[in-house]
Amino acid sequence: MRWYERKIRRYEHRRWTTDDNRRVQPFAWGLEHIGGSATESNPQEYVRQYAQHAIETSHEWFATTPPPDYRVDSENVLTFPSSIESAWPENNTVHAQLFPGKKNGAAVLVLPNWNAKWHGQRGLCEWIQRLGITALKISMPYHDRRMAKGHERADQICGPNIGLTLQANRQAVQDARRCLRWLEQQGYTRLGILGTSIGSSIGYIALMHDEAVRAGGFFHISTYYADVVSQGMTTNHVWESLRHHVTVEELRDYWAPISPMPYVERGLGAGRNCFMVYGKYDPTMLPELTQQMLDSLRRHGSHPRVLELACGHYSLELRPFSYVAGYRMLSFFRRALSADVR
Repeated sequence: MRWYERKIRRYEHRRWTTDDNRRVQPFAWGLEHIGGSATESNPQEYVRQYAQHAIETSHEWFATTPPPDYRVDSENVLTFPSSIESAWPENNTVHAQLFPGKKNGAAVLVLPNWNAKWHGQRGLCEWIQRLGITALKISMPYHDRRMAKGHERADQICGPNIGLTLQANRQAVQDARRCLRWLEQQGYTRLGILGTSIGSSIGYIALMHDEAVRAGGFFHISTYYADVVSQGMTTNHVWESLRHHVTVEELRDYWAPISPMPYVERGLGAGRNCFMVYGKYDPTMLPELTQQMLDSLRRHGSHPRVLELACGHYSLELRPFSYVAGYRMLSFFRRALSADVR
């Protein structure tokens, strides 16, 4: 291993250990979150059949309609009811920060990383805004203002509760699509999605199921939700609970509906305009998984633009990586959402 790679990996590990509030949560099937019952005699088969049906009917599973009302306050915060009513009332109101650009018809929906704070990625949104493009940054389920009482982390959207993780990620896609409908109501006709880490997974699924989105840009990409959880450094505590109850292969089936790969293999999203950035030394979304994803995209008729950087997951935020990735991503959206592009 070269000295430079060791340096990056040490930084990644140091950043990972900075968060001292990770806890190994108890395993649960969580069937009550996906229409089942805690008394189900064969929860494994219930989840497997549920997941298979969700994939087969994904356009219906991720479908949503605009809520009865959207509200924007004096600080440009958009709120509206989520299409899914979870067991935590505070999670059922969606909050999104608006960074208005020029009224030129172009807007980007920004989906942040796991456990992002309310102020997270504000700089990125301001960069987009300076281009004259409107940015709308959503708070994903169980994050910041939507965090469940008594919790410090968004463990519901990525945790050892099988059904709840399915519900929370489905909710995230539907919430994103409700944001897109609001942007359309405001007159934005050239729409893009920008996702980071788990936001990339959610954003890519939204892209493949929403014809209104012209372009998608993604920082960090991978194959199956289960692959990232079982192999990634930052989800080590989640896998520690899961591994005593399910295999990776089983988990891949259970969480397939909230993974990009099954939709890629069905040919969804082929021909969509995408730009994907990943780290060569990423210990969270392993580069070999990224390569599998890219190979599958190309086999199924998609030809995304790709940028590999000599960094990891956390270290993408460091200079010069953040500047290079940001410049290339913003250049992509400026071209892709141009009024001259059809």
